[in-house]
Amino acid sequence: METLGSTLTSTCAHPAPAPTNFLPAIGTMASSYRDRFPHYNLTHSLSLPWRPSTYYRAASNSPTLGPYCTRSQRVRESTMVPFVSNRTTLFTRYTPDDWYRSNLTNYQESNTSRHNSERLRVDTSRLIQDKHQQTRKTQADSTQNLGERVNDISFWKSEITHELDEMIGETNALTDIKKRLERALMETEAPLQVARECLLHREKRMGIDLVHDEVETELLTEVDVVLCCQERMKLHLDKAIAQLASDRAAQHELEKDLSDKQAAYRIDGKCHHLRNTSDGVSYFRGVERVDATVSVPESWAKFTDDNILRSQSERAASAKLRDDIENLLVVTANEMWNQFNKVNLAFTNRIAETADAKNKIQIHLSKTLQEIFQTEMTIESIKKAIKDKSAFLKVAQTRLDERTRRPNIELCRDMAQLRLVNEVYEVDDTIQTLQQRLRDAEDTLQSLVHTKATLEHDLAVKANSLYIDQEKCMGMRKSFPNTLRLVGFC
Repeated sequence: METLGSTLTSTCAHPAPAPTNFLPAIGTMASSYRDRFPHYNLTHSLSLPWRPSTYYRAASNSPTLGPYCTRSQRVRESTMVPFVSNRTTLFTRYTPDDWYRSNLTNYQESNTSRHNSERLRVDTSRLIQDKHQQTRKTQADSTQNLGERVNDISFWKSEITHELDEMIGETNALTDIKKRLERALMETEAPLQVARECLLHREKRMGIDLVHDEVETELLTEVDVVLCCQERMKLHLDKAIAQLASDRAAQHELEKDLSDKQAAYRIDGKCHHLRNTSDGVSYFRGVERVDATVSVPESWAKFTDDNILRSQSERAASAKLRDDIENLLVVTANEMWNQFNKVNLAFTNRIAETADAKNKIQIHLSKTLQEIFQTEMTIESIKKAIKDKSAFLKVAQTRLDERTRRPNIELCRDMAQLRLVNEVYEVDDTIQTLQQRLRDAEDTLQSLVHTKATLEHDLAVKANSLYIDQEKCMGMRKSFPNTLRLVGFC
């Protein structure tokens, strides 16, 4: 017993015992109790805070845990610390209600766990059966789809093969007409070469004779006609080449598509016959996540259909092109013959005009030479006049210079001084005027000399033009390819 009003300090090892009539049998609670509340000794003291002495009394008895101790939890009474009765209630951890609720919670958790486990087993068994049936059905659907795919590939293979044979025949026919067109195109080089050589020789005409006359017009027309014919031939030849390229491209696409169809037919046929017991079946991890497809059934069928339609379109265009080439060869031969005759007539007329112009130039050249002689005489007279005026200028400037040496007040601006200054200006102006006239005369002389050179050059040009038109050009225009060669036959 301690004095009232003092501060108490005690050490509690276990909760205070409860009346025995509230507890179930020991056998039903020992394991749960032992698991949830492991036994341990409190080896340290609990220092209680200060409280007024009126609220505390000393306890006279020490409680024990005898009714609750098991064989493994025996506690020596000599090691127990005395308990204070009114302090024990303050440090009790749980109430009986908490204890009952803990047990009920464990029971409910056990029931729930067993129920969930049973339901999981039933659901798992059902899931295994459902997934097995679903897997077999999915494999059967895949096998059926592969079979349909193989049939589709076989159909398109036959269509491609038929169209490929037709395209090869058309390509050979277009190749033959293309060779004829190439031979006809080579035959047009001779008329074109003659016309171009005539133009080339006439380009050697000098000066003003490089005129765009009727001969040149007809020659250019002849060149244009031949070039136009060649251009049309080349255009059709290019069309033939392009058509052959298109035919071969379409043929290549058909062959490539056929090759792809054959490979796909072989692969899908192999896949169609694969079973769970087949050899070569293995795991390929992640292959289902690799989407290497580039088409859908609609675009796949459309691709092959477009290839066949393209091939048919190219064959129709090829047949039409062959007819156009046949008509072109006849038309071009007639056009080139007609223009050849027009050029020869224009040459005859031009030669006569050039001879007449040459005679007129010779007359004007003689007159220009006479005028040059007279202008040179005028220049000599102007130079002599300038030389004469130089002496007067020297005298006037010398007088002015001497008068600058007069002393002091004698440097008077008198009439003599003024007159000498005016004289210098007048003589100098006269000399400047004569020099300007001299320059004008020299310019005129240069113009006459230039005219003389021009006339002499024109005279040489006319003589050269007559030589070119009469001797060179007309000498070449004596042959022309025949019609059969112009239409591509040897």
